[in-house]
Amino acid sequence: MDRQKIKAIEMREFLRDSIRMETNFEETDQNKGIPRPTIQKPLREGQEKLTLPEPSTDILLQTELKEVLLARKSVRSYGKKTLSMKELSWLLFATQGVRRRTEHQVFRTVPSAGNRHPFETYLAVFRVDGLKEAIYRYLPMDHALVLEKEGKDLQEKITLAAMGQRMAGNAAVTFLWSVIPYRTEWRYSQVSAKVIAMDIGHVCQNLYLACGTIGCGTCEIGAYNQRVADQLLGLDGENEFVIAMSPVGKI
Repeated sequence: MDRQKIKAIEMREFLRDSIRMETNFEETDQNKGIPRPTIQKPLREGQEKLTLPEPSTDILLQTELKEVLLARKSVRSYGKKTLSMKELSWLLFATQGVRRRTEHQVFRTVPSAGNRHPFETYLAVFRVDGLKEAIYRYLPMDHALVLEKEGKDLQEKITLAAMGQRMAGNAAVTFLWSVIPYRTEWRYSQVSAKVIAMDIGHVCQNLYLACGTIGCGTCEIGAYNQRVADQLLGLDGENEFVIAMSPVGKI
């Protein structure tokens, strides 16, 4: 058996939950009384929040869930129309928005193991009304954006990060999700990797469905250049790194 096949078989262990039986949950940082990690990265000095419109259903073209599910598909080619800020607001709310808060918990529009929500949402914006071409980050606790990086040749850079998949640079906006693993590891220790992978699937499926309600399409990208993608967002690649991306545009 060649090395690739051996490695593929070894990686099946990631799909199993055997590691849970080897984990002493009394030794997690949560059970040691270590304070929980923050659920949203703080702003850097000088950064300002750009408040988004409140999520509204008045922009929806399709509201019947069955029809949205039947029409769901991966879309790799997009028109040149821009997205409105209301449409972008809807997509962000659908994927990482806050629907309810209590004194100790924040509940989102997507499920997450242990309510840990380890992701940050970055946007490579190309054609959104009211936004210049740049990289932004979503602040779910505030339903706002913050400008992270301006620069030339963003379309080429995001295409390079997507290993030449031009849909990443041709979209109106490309979502890039990073993961901060410790948010989940704080509670689940070595079990975290599997549930983080499950969590990002929930997020992107919500993007597919939300796109279907406003005449947009998307296609999740799992094949990307990790180093280039992390560098594009200014991430250290260890404590935070890109886990998936998904371009969005009008059909």
